[in-house]
Amino acid sequence: SQSCAAVIRNKVSFDSHLLKKKKKKWAKENVRMEESEEGIGENGSSSETRPPLPLREAYRQCLSSDPLLLPCKNSLVRHQSLVKTKTLGISIEPEFSVENHVSDFIPILRSGAWADIGSRTNMEDVYLCVDDIICDYSLRNFADGPSAFYGVFDGHGGKHAADFACYHLPRFIFEDEDFPREIERVIASAFLQTDSAFAKACSLDSALSSGTTALAALVVGKLLVVANAGDCRAVLCRRGKAIEMSRDHKPICIKEKKRIEASGGYVFDGYLNGQLNVARALGDWHVEGMKGSDGGPLSAEPELMTTKLTEEDEFLVMGCDGIWDVFMSQNAVDFARRRLQEHNDPVICSKDLVNEALKRKSGDNLAVVVVCFQAQPPPNLVAPRSRVNRSFSAEGLRELQSFLDSLGN
Repeated sequence: SQSCAAVIRNKVSFDSHLLKKKKKKWAKENVRMEESEEGIGENGSSSETRPPLPLREAYRQCLSSDPLLLPCKNSLVRHQSLVKTKTLGISIEPEFSVENHVSDFIPILRSGAWADIGSRTNMEDVYLCVDDIICDYSLRNFADGPSAFYGVFDGHGGKHAADFACYHLPRFIFEDEDFPREIERVIASAFLQTDSAFAKACSLDSALSSGTTALAALVVGKLLVVANAGDCRAVLCRRGKAIEMSRDHKPICIKEKKRIEASGGYVFDGYLNGQLNVARALGDWHVEGMKGSDGGPLSAEPELMTTKLTEEDEFLVMGCDGIWDVFMSQNAVDFARRRLQEHNDPVICSKDLVNEALKRKSGDNLAVVVVCFQAQPPPNLVAPRSRVNRSFSAEGLRELQSFLDSLGN
């Protein structure tokens, strides 16, 4: 009986200790949420520091007042302009399932970001880094393993659309009851719901009128899903090789031009309807001829690419078009890889990429997110030696000697 009493006392003491730790964690999370609500944020943020959203409360009140803007749980919500558009021929993995992943590799997520106004007079780029969505968004009944969300939003005509998408896009994703079971469908639906919600916000306040491209990357277990609408780009470094995880949606692209013309639009001098330099974006509801109840040439539907992460996957670079104006994909991977080998810090690496883009005279706002999948820096790659033994024959040596003698004469 004495031993049983001792066990009970130890159990009570251990439970009390766990409760205290949880309370401290909850208190810390509350402080972070309060800081975020107050707009506390700085450059070089990771998942613990985010850019301020000064209009967040106004957006929340706008959405809460309209039940039609609540997340749709049962089906993909498509804008009418996309109903007749064929699905792009992108290879997508089947429904997410932890059991389908055979590899023992588990990514260790570390992220950082950096932004700079560049040569522009206004800063319209926004980014988001969330290394643990379970903790930050209080998700329940979620699979074990890594879970993260990263986003880059390049605004135009103002910053309101970028701020709006940065806050509401992940919310629409995580509040869908089919996430992460039907992850591709949920993400595509969230893009369109965010676009529709912003249209409603603009109808209530015309000062919000603007547009934004949207690039989102989700890591769930070993699965990496990248969704893109616009000309931001995500590039995966796989053992030093650049793997493009998104396609730039420019009006001059053949597929985009065909879709635009089929939707009643046109491309003039590389611009959609002679006005926008992107073929896909969220917002821009105020621009005549772009979007409407009967459709339009500017699409908010994202293009998705999916891959399973392995030991060879080192990091992901996400950047606005201002980065890719002066970097090729492989060039950016090589640059970032060298920096990570030096300091192994994704925040500093992001800053290095932005500063290098400034040196290369990029003429746009700049925003970069770097996500590392390993705890260690990228390894040095040693080129394998050739196994072919090469030798000169006696005749070859004589010919070589004769050639060298002729050069001497």
